[in-house]
Amino acid sequence: MTVKESTYAPLRLLIAASGTGGHLFPAIATAEQLPDYQIQWLGVPNRLEKNLVPAKYPLNTIAVEGFQKRFGLGTLRIITQFIGSIWTCRRLLKQGKFQGVFTTGGYIAAPAIIAARSLNLPAILHESNALPGKVTRFLSPFCTTVAIGFPAAAKYLPRAKTVCTGTPVREQFLSPQTHDLPIPDNVPLIIVFGGSQGAVAINQMVRQVAPAWFDAGAWVVHLTGDKDPEAGTLQHPQYISLPFYDNMAGLLQRANLAISRAGAGSLTELAITGTPAILIPYPFAAEDHQSFNAKVFGDAGAALVFQQSELTADVLKTKVLTLLQTPEELAKMAQNAASLAVRDSAERLAKLLRELLEN
Repeated sequence: MTVKESTYAPLRLLIAASGTGGHLFPAIATAEQLPDYQIQWLGVPNRLEKNLVPAKYPLNTIAVEGFQKRFGLGTLRIITQFIGSIWTCRRLLKQGKFQGVFTTGGYIAAPAIIAARSLNLPAILHESNALPGKVTRFLSPFCTTVAIGFPAAAKYLPRAKTVCTGTPVREQFLSPQTHDLPIPDNVPLIIVFGGSQGAVAINQMVRQVAPAWFDAGAWVVHLTGDKDPEAGTLQHPQYISLPFYDNMAGLLQRANLAISRAGAGSLTELAITGTPAILIPYPFAAEDHQSFNAKVFGDAGAALVFQQSELTADVLKTKVLTLLQTPEELAKMAQNAASLAVRDSAERLAKLLRELLEN
């Protein structure tokens, strides 16, 4: 290779992101801002990345999983697996001559970060939640930089260098979209969704009270997920029930109100689309981190927040009807939601990566 050729050799970046849309979509959005980089992916077999990544980037997989709360034979297997995954990452980074690692957290981040730092390579982690996960809190001091989605996360990472970049969203959220559902233009629209896993408890409550919303003239698009045994039991001309819907951007841009869990990815999309919301944090999320996310939106006046254990069907019915009858309140919530959006988050993250990898 000549000096000239080596000078212009593209930088090589390994992205470690796995499992759910909340980890994958921000990573993909960031990668798309680095078209001049040679990017490879690190994932886990049989997770969502198996469907989303290979058409865009070469996918490497390692066998790694989260640690169990109780020590046992399974823990020993996981530890052995974890150590092996670090060595696999080291070998991949060395053989591929990568300049660094970017990860969006989760348990796949640990072997990627440890392997990168053991080779003296930059490791940049993005944490989308207001309460950083255990992996982020433990490994953040070893990362070159931790990018955070919410400013509130910084106080939980006192030994890390943090930069608030927001959380990237899929590109379609950044421009006007339409949808293909048969919903009249002049009716109030309520969107109910529970994130990529669905939310059976919310689904049951919504089906119980939705007739009162229909009587008020509202339409409901209910994304139930694929694990709800009662999906399809409610039938009404103003009710559309689907397990999933691909064009969430178009749907949220059209919605007057969303009823949702409080995963960081969902909240980012609600902020970008300026959609008022009733948030019901998933009560079994690790360390109740969804409540911390929801509090950011509640404090900003962008959403009403209810703990699932305290929310009754009657309260949900009444709160929705009150909001539908006070469009000025919905407009104020929409404005507050939009104020939380970081529309250029992917560009900010890409710029940060360039600064750390190219200097």
